[in-house]
This record gives sequence, structure tokens and C-alpha cells, in this order.
Amino acid sequence: MRFGTFLPQGWRFDLVNIDPAEQWDTMRRLAQRADAGPWESLWVYDHFHTTPVPSDEATHEAWTLMSAFAASTSRIRLGQMCTCMGYRNPAYLAKVAATVDHVSAGRLEMGIGGGWYEHEWRAYGYGFPAIGDRLRALREGVEIMKQAWETGSATLDGRYFQVDGAIVRPRPIQQPGIPFWISGGGEKVTLKIAAQYAQYTNFAGGDLDVFRQKDAIFRGHCDALGRDHSDVVRSTTVHTVVGETEAEVDDRLARIADRVKPFVGDELERFMGYMKKGSTGVGTVEQVAERLAALQDAGLGYAIANFAEMAYDTSGVELFEQKVIPELA
Repeated sequence: MRFGTFLPQGWRFDLVNIDPAEQWDTMRRLAQRADAGPWESLWVYDHFHTTPVPSDEATHEAWTLMSAFAASTSRIRLGQMCTCMGYRNPAYLAKVAATVDHVSAGRLEMGIGGGWYEHEWRAYGYGFPAIGDRLRALREGVEIMKQAWETGSATLDGRYFQVDGAIVRPRPIQQPGIPFWISGGGEKVTLKIAAQYAQYTNFAGGDLDVFRQKDAIFRGHCDALGRDHSDVVRSTTVHTVVGETEAEVDDRLARIADRVKPFVGDELERFMGYMKKGSTGVGTVEQVAERLAALQDAGLGYAIANFAEMAYDTSGVELFEQKVIPELA
């Protein structure tokens, strides 16, 4: 199994109580720490407002961070989970990504999806199209980016996007193009788009039963297109709180809850729902390793761990690096 890690950027209240003037130094330090460690990739989210409730707390912009991380790391690959297709013109996004690929010497990943966070869509003036429209726009956008990276220009007279000879030079260092991570588990459309275009998928949120269900449907789409299912690496996001003992796990969860409660209020239970004891990434070293091994046996090839405490305490990250990754890598 391969491993990536999310870095705190504010979206999930993971930089609260850190002075905004010091937040970039925190993110850069953690990026360089990951660059020197066992991680294959680092990730941020493409969101503008905090979740589960919008707030005035910082949420740093994903693609600006991509460029900054590209210049401040040397080995680790760089991704977004996932870029919202509706937030940027795809030809422009292809240009931005190609530039970041050059700054990083060919280390960029392209996570892309249809988007879901209605509050920020409307707040930023994007409207909020129906899910079918968002996913059809996703397909058009992926087609434009693929064409741009492979040929250096893009032309498409689509329903949602129209580009006419958009020049994207220099092309990315990675050829034929930057790897696509098509994110989402929509069974009729998203997984079909992934079967056609993706080098990686991302679905199931670390849940074994959901992963098996979605992967079976994804295999069917691959078969229908004549593509080898095993050519696509299946990934999932794992919210991770790990300890040597269950008491230590409980203490870590309590500290996370205490820190975010002033900012999420009545939504605390929903916020902590991502980190329930017994879920794949929450438990002792042995429990987490066992659950990830079961996902690996089911076909998972890549886990992206999100540590809610990373900006404040890296001891849980260190424990995962030292005792979980070696068991599965």
C-alpha cells in the first residue's frame, strides 16, 4: 500500500488558535517534515469556507498552496482532494497545473471532482447546478485538460465549457499528462468518468463495505470500456487518530473536540463523526493496521491519512509512520 497525508490548511478547523501570520510557516514546516518522511504525497482540500459550518476562520486556497509547496519541497508528490471543476475554467486550470508541474519538477497530481459544498458555491457566485450538470461539466473539463496537456492546446465547444485553441505551453513535465485522480463514488457517472480517464480513484472514505461495493461497480464500468480494472489505483481518505492504547486514543479525541468546540458549536458531533472509534483510522496501532490491511486485501492501493491534530501535535503522525506504514507499505 502507498501512503499520502493531508496537511492542515484550515478547512476542517485544523489551524485554529494559530496566528494567521504564522499559519504558512506551520504548513511549510509540516510539508518539509512529510517530504523527509515515508509519505509518497501530501494533500490539501479545494475549499474556500470551513466545514461543517462556514466561519471566519482561515481556509487557505489549494492551488496557491500547490505552488508554494512545489517550491518548498523536493521529493514528495503534491495533490488536491479534490479540485472542484466548477470553480475554475478548465483551460485556465490546465495552465495553472502545468506551471505547478514545472515548479515541482514533475511532482503534481490532479485530483478533480464535481463539487458539493453548496454554501461556498453560492457565496462565490457560482450558483449551484444540479448534480447531473456538475458531473457532465466534470467530464467536459477533464477532456479539455487531457487535450491541453497532451497537445499543448485545447478546443471544445461543450455544453458547459467552450474553449477555442487555448494554448497551454509549456506542457507539463509529466507526459502524456498530469495523473488524474477522479474523486467521488457516484455510481452511474463519477465512477464511469474515472473508468475512462483516471489513473487513480478516491472513494469510500475508508469504509471497507462501501469500498467493496463501489469498487465492484467501478470494475463493471472498466469492463464495459474495455479497460483493465487493475490499471487504476484505488485510493481512499482515512481520518486518522492513532495511539498505543485505547486510553491514548480517547485522550487524543478529547483534545481535538475541546479545541474545535468553540468554533463548531452544536455541530461538534457531526464534526467528530469523521473520527469515530472503530472507524478505519481511529484506534490503536494494531487496530488501524488490521483495518487498512483488510482494505488492501479488498483492492485498496493507496491510503491518504488526515490527522486532525497535526498542526499542534505530530506524535500521532510519528506513531503511524513508525508502526503502521511499515506493516503495509
